[in-house]
Amino acid sequence: MSQPMDPALRIATALPARYYVGDAMQRAEQTAVFAKSWQLVAHVGQLAAPGDHIVEHIGAVPILVLRDEDGVLRAFPNVCKHRAGPLAHCNGHGARALHCKYHGWTYRLDGTLRSAPEMQDAEDFHVEDIRLTAFRVVEWQGLIFVAIDPKTPAFDALYGDIVARIAPLDISAMRFTRRDSYDIDCNWKVYIDNYLEGYHLPHVHPGLSKVLDYRIYDTTLSPWKSLQHSPLRNSADIYGEGDAFYYFVYPNVMLNIMPGRLQTNRILPLGPERCRVEFDYYYAQDEAALARIARDQEFSDEVQQEDIDICVAVQKGLASGHYDAGRLCPKRESGLWHFHTQLREAYAAAQL
Repeated sequence: MSQPMDPALRIATALPARYYVGDAMQRAEQTAVFAKSWQLVAHVGQLAAPGDHIVEHIGAVPILVLRDEDGVLRAFPNVCKHRAGPLAHCNGHGARALHCKYHGWTYRLDGTLRSAPEMQDAEDFHVEDIRLTAFRVVEWQGLIFVAIDPKTPAFDALYGDIVARIAPLDISAMRFTRRDSYDIDCNWKVYIDNYLEGYHLPHVHPGLSKVLDYRIYDTTLSPWKSLQHSPLRNSADIYGEGDAFYYFVYPNVMLNIMPGRLQTNRILPLGPERCRVEFDYYYAQDEAALARIARDQEFSDEVQQEDIDICVAVQKGLASGHYDAGRLCPKRESGLWHFHTQLREAYAAAQL
């Protein structure tokens, strides 16, 4: 059953071109958008044992995520309390402590300071008073997310209803297989805008249009996310039989869920007109799903190249000086409008 159309969608326009160019806008978004959201940072295979850790960034904040001696996931700034040195340079396994790479201050895996070399002459300095700031970290369906702003909504407000919606598909049983990463000459929002509508399917993706049923392709909006859904057809050797679920979770995470396969996309800004798209593939461990991996990769590569080509062209149009903000198609671009509405709210809160 489709949702009633919001009257605001009938008069909606896209974001103006100025939001897709310029260093100042990108710097502002690091704080106004990325630092105020849940970010996908890892899968459980990367943090399987005590001492396993990864280094990442959320907005402009370097972070360190680890599993401590008790098996608890923890996330901290990758920043020593002494002089801001890094606690780790890269991902690793089996660490028993965190050693600052600048001056050797050492923290336990729970973030408490264990030792600070040669600080015995510092007055009123107590090792036990110092600990790293703890961020919220959640393990969900084999994926690990971190929020660095305490005001970010509860995790379940974003992801809590997905498992029930896709049942009987079980993404928790799927196992990581590979990562494909693409650096693309477009603003990060251009890539997401493209993802959020099926309007371009008949014109950009001839192969995918044969697999998805454009006639009944629908979009459902909810706070912080949208779902594009379509029954699959003619896809026994690619995706299997069933339904395609394309979830977008604000501001930059995508979950592409098919029978026996989960593909996560993480979109990261590299500059005002450049982004990185990371595709992680997870497969069910049954014979049918594993048999489709090669064909799935071939088909996904084809679709991805089509998206890259159109996004690069759109970025050139946005930067041309001959585009401002066009009208949106109410029937096909509700997900895009929803995303832009959330961005406008974030920009307004940050006075951008």
